[in-house]
Amino acid sequence: MPRPRLTGLGAGLLSTVAMVVAGGLAWLLPAGAQTVVFGVLFLPVCALTGLWVRPADLAMGPVVVPPAYAIGVLPVAEGGGGFTGQVMGLVTTLALNAGWLYGGTLVAGVIVTVRKVRLMGAARRKGRAERAAGRTRGAVGAPGGQRRAAVEPRPVQADAGQRAPRSHAAR
Repeated sequence: MPRPRLTGLGAGLLSTVAMVVAGGLAWLLPAGAQTVVFGVLFLPVCALTGLWVRPADLAMGPVVVPPAYAIGVLPVAEGGGGFTGQVMGLVTTLALNAGWLYGGTLVAGVIVTVRKVRLMGAARRKGRAERAAGRTRGAVGAPGGQRRAAVEPRPVQADAGQRAPRSHAAR
């Protein structure tokens, strides 16, 4: 399975195009099966969106799929003539098939959450490994077994108008 890394916008475009194609395919079916087939096709699109969005845009995975559903369901929505009839048909279809919409969004959300938890765990393990590598070197990290010089911390300034006293080494 390919591992593309889509931006949030790319994931939104991919899911929208896929749902428009799914809506066109569902439109060819009998009236009773259209919304069910459309909803079933929505679930894998949500899963792929959650899997393919890049790590920096993980929060966008569950956000982009509901608008893709709403745009893709337009061919399946049965509305009357005119703009108002189409809007009423869209709203009715969205209300009657909210389970598919919530389910798909939940699928994308769970996949994105699992990916984020795994990324955080990997970052934590990497930080622990780096700290452990730093401890094994210890204070004798310089060549020839010499100890590193202790760095004297800079004094904190108490007031913006007062200067901190200078150390004897700085004079």
